[in-house]
Amino acid sequence: MLNLRHSALVLAFVVAGGMLSGHAQAIPTATHGGILQVGAGFSTSKTDLMDVGNKNIQGLTIYSSFDLVNLGLEADLHFTNIVTPKDFGENSFLLGPRYVFRLGRFEPYVKVQAGLGQVRNDEPWIHIQGAPDSYFAYAFGGGLDFKLRHHINVRADIDSQSWPGFLKHGLTPYVATVGAAYRFR
Repeated sequence: MLNLRHSALVLAFVVAGGMLSGHAQAIPTATHGGILQVGAGFSTSKTDLMDVGNKNIQGLTIYSSFDLVNLGLEADLHFTNIVTPKDFGENSFLLGPRYVFRLGRFEPYVKVQAGLGQVRNDEPWIHIQGAPDSYFAYAFGGGLDFKLRHHINVRADIDSQSWPGFLKHGLTPYVATVGAAYRFR
């Protein structure tokens, strides 16, 4: 017959064995630290400033995102003041949350961002004299990241921006970007 001391010792071995076997379980794959990507691309923007004549302006975009599973944060720096038909450019610096739908190598996403919009005006005939250079801006957008290689994504992205404080009626450019990014995992 087992006495109390032997029973406590057997119980301790059973509990310790259970803890060791529980600790040996694999960690779920969804608990990784997150995915960071940094990229650049070519952008074209459709401005709605009438003095410019609804022309497309073009430039570069630098972007970065950090995702934890499906929810993340994205920063976009649009410099669409490089190719400007009438010397009028628009730059935007936006940050906000994004949601990614992971479908194999395809990662469509939606995003909402806010930040700063800047105008670049080298021609005095555009009637914005006396207006500030920087404005509050926000954007709704989305796009598709495609995993080309393990650490390389290619991207197609579009933003519908709004600069409500720009002159009387605001400014509402659309910015489309095609680019590539390096993924850190």
